[in-house]
Amino acid sequence: MRTDAELIVDPDTYTSGVPHDALTRLREKNVVRIGDFWAVFRHADVRTVLRSPHTFSSHRGATQIRDPAPVDLAYVQRMMLNQDPPEHSRLRRMLTSAFTPRAVARLEDGIRANAREIIANPSGDFAHDVADLPLLTLADVFGVPRQDRALLYDWSNRVIGFQDAEYALSSSDTAGMTEMALQALELRPSDGRDPRARDGMPDLYAYAHALGEYKRKHPTDDVVSNLMREDITVEEFENLFWLFSVAGNETLRNGIPGGMIALLEHPGQYERLRADRTLLGTAVEEMLRWWTPVMHFRRTAVQDTELGGQKIKAGDKVVVWFSSANRDERAFTEPSKFDVGRREADHLSFGHGPHFCLGAQLARTQMRAIFEAVLDLSGTIQLDGSVDRLRSNFQNGVKHLPVRVPK
Repeated sequence: MRTDAELIVDPDTYTSGVPHDALTRLREKNVVRIGDFWAVFRHADVRTVLRSPHTFSSHRGATQIRDPAPVDLAYVQRMMLNQDPPEHSRLRRMLTSAFTPRAVARLEDGIRANAREIIANPSGDFAHDVADLPLLTLADVFGVPRQDRALLYDWSNRVIGFQDAEYALSSSDTAGMTEMALQALELRPSDGRDPRARDGMPDLYAYAHALGEYKRKHPTDDVVSNLMREDITVEEFENLFWLFSVAGNETLRNGIPGGMIALLEHPGQYERLRADRTLLGTAVEEMLRWWTPVMHFRRTAVQDTELGGQKIKAGDKVVVWFSSANRDERAFTEPSKFDVGRREADHLSFGHGPHFCLGAQLARTQMRAIFEAVLDLSGTIQLDGSVDRLRSNFQNGVKHLPVRVPK
């Protein structure tokens, strides 16, 4: 018999679902030593860690459980995700104009049109179909030619799915891609090297530089064009491009099929939502809480402190478990219950504190658009086979979701 700690870190566990029973038992212990890190399971303590960058740093050891190779650490520390204020704040300000309520509102009609097109032309695999919505949106926001958006899909697969054989060497059809995309793809590694290392994604970095140079000469109203006007280092630009290619995609592409699974597993809630569209906003928040696409993130203590009754030493790894915090009985009433009308919306699926997801409102807009289109169907979507989940202890991923869609 494996311990609860062994269960939650084993990527094989998640191919059959998140081990919520194990997380519930660990949550009672609160802050638990697992291997070389402290795991934090309760909602209040997770919030404390995330809002305290001067105690729990994103920069010191980056944000993944596994330590970066020493040769890679200095490079990955230049990523916005792996920085603390004030450097984190400086980079974040370069991107905020693309995610203001006004900017998101300008995109809304196009997002709804894309969502309706996707739902109206089903392939039978809901996860595959809806993955195109964040790709289309990202391409428009960041200035990536739409015909190159499959690159974003492959890069995200390789980073998030590095523990999964199907995703680790993801390679989409290149037909119709731009010349700069085809040139970058000549550098794509075929050996499954770690995509989080500097030399693991040479095609991504080559494409980033080619796109940046093009936007410098032909600027438009997009993020990459704006970055070309900023005082930004090469490493910072490369890491921002890496970050939006992956982080801008991963939460949504799994949050949407996760939300659909929630409706399929709770047909009464599905019918309730169909009968009352005013619940769509709370339903989206509940989908994000119940599914929790990103399951954990790491910080590193920069000083001796205490958390949940445990003494944490400077240099210790501290890993916050969102999939536990979002079902904490201390924060949510009947947390295992999926309730489209739930008013407790303080979930942590977009994080908390200075690293709260910059694109949260854009993600919510896309989720609402997809489920508006789903609710417009003449009947309910039905499961048509087994859900194929991602082998990953980091991303609560759905690779395939076979469904029957009513005409």
